[in-house]
Amino acid sequence: MTAPKKILLAAPRGYCAGVDRAVETVERALEKYGAPVYVRKEIVHNRYVVDTLAKRGAIFVDETTEVPEGSHLVFSAHGVSPAVHAEARELSLQTLDATCPLVTKVHNEVKRFARAGYQILLIGHEGHEEVEGTAGEAPDVVHLVDGVESVDRLSFPDDEKLVWLSQTTLSVDETMQIVRLLKAKFPHLADPPSDDICYATQNRQVAVKAIAEQCQLMIVVGSQNSSNSKRLVEVALQHGAEASYLVDYATQVDPAWLEGVHTIGVTSGASVPEILVREVLELLAEHGYTNVEEVTTAAEKLVFALPRVLRPADRAKR
Repeated sequence: MTAPKKILLAAPRGYCAGVDRAVETVERALEKYGAPVYVRKEIVHNRYVVDTLAKRGAIFVDETTEVPEGSHLVFSAHGVSPAVHAEARELSLQTLDATCPLVTKVHNEVKRFARAGYQILLIGHEGHEEVEGTAGEAPDVVHLVDGVESVDRLSFPDDEKLVWLSQTTLSVDETMQIVRLLKAKFPHLADPPSDDICYATQNRQVAVKAIAEQCQLMIVVGSQNSSNSKRLVEVALQHGAEASYLVDYATQVDPAWLEGVHTIGVTSGASVPEILVREVLELLAEHGYTNVEEVTTAAEKLVFALPRVLRPADRAKR
């Protein structure tokens, strides 16, 4: 007798407070100022979100210098360095900062530890916009630690003041593995005042861990350039899922993945709108996976305020 087909739907999943704020910042800016509104880099790392905003009049650019003088420019949720802010001022751009407040917290930690004379070991992925923005706060004292192999290349005097910080969207387990290696090499390494990995990244990983062992297949909805989405695929495989794949859209689900599979886990990265998850569930239902059980491991109620100039007028008057 074959086991009944079912889906374990992870919760929390999808949009976090920082992504919600960033996307709404672009939407409100388009309503208030009209198109075009320029956005430096992708507002969040999700293909559907970027394409949808582009259709509404957002123009995405790689560099601040591509924006016409005096235009409205939104900085993405991943944050930017002081040098980018300076470029915007030189072009008299009207900037709207959609940086996630949790990323801003790490920027402020970099500035504070740099002023206190520390060398900063920043755990993160080379080339990621968040890492570039964070490191740009104090480039002379920030040293990127990208993976366990990077630890061997680090060398400091015994009396050097050291502290570690991290990109907000990393795997919690992998980050702590790197921290253990760093502390073995540098026993006096200081910890950040609070955890840098964001609550949403951690919550989504915990939700995946809760169901992975029961799943023969885990489908993660998210884009290839989304760090937190890619980590969910890794976490699923590390915690018992037999296979795990990252898809932007339901159309990317290969029917061959479903052969002989009775339990599928479904989740989504922190920059993914729920409509994309629903489309995956609809596709799976066509293949007989109509029994959907939502497994909730945390409740998220955090909301971040929009940039002041975009807040509703009645609220601003209070």
